[in-house]
Amino acid sequence: MCLAIPGKILSIDAQLDEIFRQAKVSFGGILKDVNLSLVPEARIGDYVLVHVGVALSVVDEEEAKTTFEYLRQIGEVDEMNE
Repeated sequence: MCLAIPGKILSIDAQLDEIFRQAKVSFGGILKDVNLSLVPEARIGDYVLVHVGVALSVVDEEEAKTTFEYLRQIGEVDEMNE
């Protein structure tokens, strides 16, 4: 199953312009590179919903943590290590 997973932006590592940016995002300690092109408003410290390496939206921290915990409980987070 493909789901959008919430993660926290730790750093913005590459930026070609205001739109094309690449960030390091933490998903409960698992770090991934994420494309921020669809969320130009996203900043370091924000939580974003990520699907297939692309951030789709900025989300509230509490919502992100609750969603991540539900996904962890059903085993969806384990797939991120693969």
